[in-house]
This record gives sequence, structure tokens and C-alpha cells, in this order.
Amino acid sequence: MEKEILISEDEYETRCAVLEEGVVTEIYIERKAATQTLGNLYKGRVENVLPGMQVAFVDIGLDRHAFLHISDLKYESVNDDELENGNGKSTRNAVIVDLKAKKPKQSRGGRGFPFLISDLISKRQELLVQVGKEPIGTKGARVTSNITLPGRYVVYMPNSSNIGVSRRIESPAERDRLRDMAKAIKADVEGGFIIRTAAEGLSEDEFAAEIRYLIDQWKQTCNRADRKSAPCLISGDLSFTNRIVRDMLTKEVKQLHIDSKEGYEEAMDYVSSVMPDLQSRVSLYKGNTTLFDAYGVERALKDALSEKIWLKCGGHIIIQQTEAMVSIDVNTGRFVGKSDPDNTILSANLEAVEEVVRQIQLRDLGGIIVVDFIDMEEASHRKQVFKMLQEALRKDRARTNILHFSDLGLVEMTRQRTRPSLATLLMEDCPYCDGHGTVLSTETVVIQLLRAIKLAHHQTHQSELRVIANDYVVSHIKSEMANKLRELRNSLRLNLTLEPDADLHLEDYRIFVGKGKELFLD
Repeated sequence: MEKEILISEDEYETRCAVLEEGVVTEIYIERKAATQTLGNLYKGRVENVLPGMQVAFVDIGLDRHAFLHISDLKYESVNDDELENGNGKSTRNAVIVDLKAKKPKQSRGGRGFPFLISDLISKRQELLVQVGKEPIGTKGARVTSNITLPGRYVVYMPNSSNIGVSRRIESPAERDRLRDMAKAIKADVEGGFIIRTAAEGLSEDEFAAEIRYLIDQWKQTCNRADRKSAPCLISGDLSFTNRIVRDMLTKEVKQLHIDSKEGYEEAMDYVSSVMPDLQSRVSLYKGNTTLFDAYGVERALKDALSEKIWLKCGGHIIIQQTEAMVSIDVNTGRFVGKSDPDNTILSANLEAVEEVVRQIQLRDLGGIIVVDFIDMEEASHRKQVFKMLQEALRKDRARTNILHFSDLGLVEMTRQRTRPSLATLLMEDCPYCDGHGTVLSTETVVIQLLRAIKLAHHQTHQSELRVIANDYVVSHIKSEMANKLRELRNSLRLNLTLEPDADLHLEDYRIFVGKGKELFLD
């Protein structure tokens, strides 16, 4: 599959788009004014430990305390001899627990944890942690003490002993070769490795060289942490541009276009030192139109903020995102097929699968995602749609876990969420509807206003009232409810003046006593 990467930079933000066969599949944005924390290493101080929730809150120097769950806490059990030899309760990265002293019950920590988090760490303790999830909304960053140092070919895990291989390396022989190389190197070093897709076909010398570089980087990090006091930043990740180059520029990428001269030079410096064989695939864009306009990315960005996405067949999908979950609804729309309704529905669902996965990646949706496909009677059709969905999700860089069709015909999945979604970054709650997505109808507001006028008269006993309302509301009263207004004036003997204001919110209105003070009704 032909793949291109575009990086556009100006004084406000740096944006990256990934295209597959000319179609935009991923967009990443980093704003210059925002503090980026994902992947950063901090020396933090534990401010609060909540054993009832198995979490701790850690001050890492940001506006809000970071969140540390027990599952993200690296700990090791040791025997009495090791403790007597000077090992304290905590080390730089691992929490040491004396099992004989604690004597935890198997169920003590709940959910499979033999400990409470308060057994492992305590208030005011200092820890080296890494941000695994950016702050989102009112939530602070989620951190882990299971540190990872990503390289071009290998992710080094100093606190682990595992060896993993990217699932995108499909050849069993190549997977075994890379795993054997890692085992041979691991005999001489501490820590574990995750072998990345870019390592496919890599020589043993290149493999070992990067591991040595990452180990040296880890030693330098530890030395800095020893010299500094919490809370503080110990080390940050690469720049946005070089992270894209490190993580995405593989042999399957045809071209990487960069429209900023500074960004191009920065990327070339990194590529020439780490992957010199790919230098020819990095180019400086000099077109007359902007880079994102030339490749249709600006249009794709606009579409990615819309609820409704049309399919080529005439059907459409509706994507609605809430704080708790994302719901995706597939509809036939204008697609009516030819004669067989079952095949019509299957065809629409199969086309929807590809677009659903593309939109999930494009919008960077995470958490719980529920897809409501058009109901299918045939079990074989459901199986076909589910298999295609699984295949499409294999290309996704984020971790996903997908469940089979439920009894209600829904497909549920979870997707790794490490940063705010595209909509969260680019949009905010509507000041008119307060994020509900709807406002009261004009007729509803008119009825509320007429009741408010009646209440104002009863509370003040004034016969002269002046009302200012949105011009749509005033127009509706005069054209559609003129009789009701006349009845209200006559029954209450009111001298009522209506004034339109186009700048007033549709749901708002103001009532005054004559030309005097404004009324605030109970």
C-alpha cells in the first residue's frame, strides 16, 4: 500500500497527516503554546495514596497531580537477606516489598492484586515516572513507573525482562530471528525489549548498536534523576517532527513531505544519523498552494469534525462522542440496492467497516467504542463483517480490543487513548447549547416567554411591561401566536411592548417594567 506523510509547520502549530493510497487516515496536531507531556520522564513526589481505589496522586510539577494506578506501578518482592544488605523500601524505579513482613492475603488488593497500593508506596515518597496518557479535560496525566525508552528499531524497557515483537512483522522466521538476536544481547544487559516493525531485516550490528545507545540514555537519565529533587522534569521526548520520523518513517513510506525549511533540516539531521538509507524519501515541499490543501487534508480535517459521513454507496455513518464513550451508527441512507435486501445491507455494512476504522484513526477516538451496524439476519453476513473489521483494525497503531456482535447486534471495542481526540483538541462546547448539541425550539421558547410575562405581571402588579427577545422569537409570536398575545394583553390589561434583538441567545429574553428596571423572576 502506497503511503505518504505530510508535516506542515507554522508559528502556531505543527500538523502531521498520513495518507494511504491518497486517502487521509491519520492526523496529529501539536500546538506551540501547549505543554506536551506524553512520553516525558518526571521525578515525582507522592501526594496522596488511596488504597480503596488502588491509586496514588503524584506531583510531577504540572498544574494537576498525575494519576498512578497500582497496575502501572513496578514492584519487586525480595527476601530478608536482600533487605538486610541495605535495600530500602523503594528504589529509583521499583518498589521493594518484604513479603514476610507484609504477609498479604491473596485477595487483599482486589482484582488480582495481592497488595494494596499503600503497601507499596507512601506519601512524600519520590518516584521516577513516565507519562503514558496526556491530561484530558479535568483529568491529570496518567503515569507509570514501567519506563520505556523508544528507539528507531527497539523499545527498551529497563524495568522489565520481557521480549516482544511487533505484530506487523508477519514472517514467523523473521520474528524468531529478531527474538533470538534480542535474547543473545539480553544475556549481557538488564531490561527487556519490544522489537518494532522497522527492525524487519535489520542486521545484528545495527540492532546491538541501538540497544547500546538506549542503555547509555537510560544511565544518563538515572544520573540526572539522582541529582534533582522532585517534582521536576528529567527528560523529554524528541520534537514532534522527529517523533513522527522515528515512529512512522518506514520502508513502506513512499515520501515524507515537510513544508518548513527548519523542520526539514531537523528531520534530515535525524534521518542521516539514524536511517541514512531513507534520506531520499524526505523532501522539502515548495508548491504554490499550501501542503495540506494540495493533498486534500484541510477538507479531511473539516469532515473529521462532522457527525455525519457519507459512504460512496449512498449510505452514511453517524459518529457521536461523549466523555464516557463513542457511538457509531451505520445507516443505509439513500442506498436501496437492487433486489435482495440482505445483500444490500451486507454491502452497506462492508463499505462502512473501512470508513469506520478510518474515522476512528483520523479522529483518534479512544476508550469504549460501540458500532451499531445495520441489522443482518444471516449469521454468515455478521461473521463476514466482523472479520473485515478485525482485519482493518490490524493496521491501527493504537491497541484495540474488539468483541463479537452482541445479542443486540452491536460491536463493542476498546481503543488505547493516550491523548485528547481531534474533536477535543479543535472544538469546545457550544456556548448556546452548553454542549448538548441542541437548543430549545422557537415555539418552546415562545411558550416559556408568555408564561414569564404572566408571572411578571402577577409578581409586580404592573400593567406596562417591555420584553426584549431574539428576533426569531418575536417574529414567531407576531406571526404564529398573535391571537394568544392579544388574549394575554386583554386578560391582564397589559401595555406590552416586544423588541427584537438578533444578538440575544434564542433561549434568552429580558423583561422590564416600562422603561425602568429589569425583572429577575423566581
